[in-house]
Amino acid sequence: MAGFCLATFEENSTIRSLSTIVSILAHPLLVLTYMLIILMSINPFLFGYRNLESGFNLILIVFFSTFFIPAVAVLLMKMLGLVDDVTLTAKQQRTGPYIITGVFYLWMFRTLVSNPNIPDAFKIFILGAVISLFLAFVINIFSKISMHTTGMGGLIGMLLICLFYYQFPNFWLNIPGAENFQLDTRYLLMGVLVLSGLVGTSRLFLKAHSTDQVFGGYFIGLIG
Repeated sequence: MAGFCLATFEENSTIRSLSTIVSILAHPLLVLTYMLIILMSINPFLFGYRNLESGFNLILIVFFSTFFIPAVAVLLMKMLGLVDDVTLTAKQQRTGPYIITGVFYLWMFRTLVSNPNIPDAFKIFILGAVISLFLAFVINIFSKISMHTTGMGGLIGMLLICLFYYQFPNFWLNIPGAENFQLDTRYLLMGVLVLSGLVGTSRLFLKAHSTDQVFGGYFIGLIG
């Protein structure tokens, strides 16, 4: 009996560790950076670049503006005692971080919207992220919602738009050592769907959200 309990504890501990890793890698503040990298890998010419490496500076700008600075702001709020933990478990403590993140997302959109080298697709995705964040802010007044699944819902929506609106059925990826490597957009979409399922399951296993909050996040991300 003791051996069974120990094995169960170790199994749960492993799953918890994996769930934590998935939650970190799929952090909602990273989604816009992931979107940019995917679009640049797919077709860097949309951004006026020859390859992904040429757009490294733009990736850094988006990463610092939509992830690093908001994350540091939350960390400072934790150090000042304004929030209990950086995971923002309590619904009422999410208001400040939502506002700070929203300001930087709006700044990013305002900065890039007038840039002719940024394709309309990415501008639309940034605007969608701003709308999703605003909706989550309003919903947070009444009930907590999963921002992890909101981000994944937005990523799914981006691929659906690329596939059905921009009609990019196939992408040519610039992979060293594999010239003219072609990837079907539907396979990429299926991969993101699987990842989204893992993210939602991880949030449930960690007891960070209820089922309604997880599915609510997917919905807000998609419509945003």
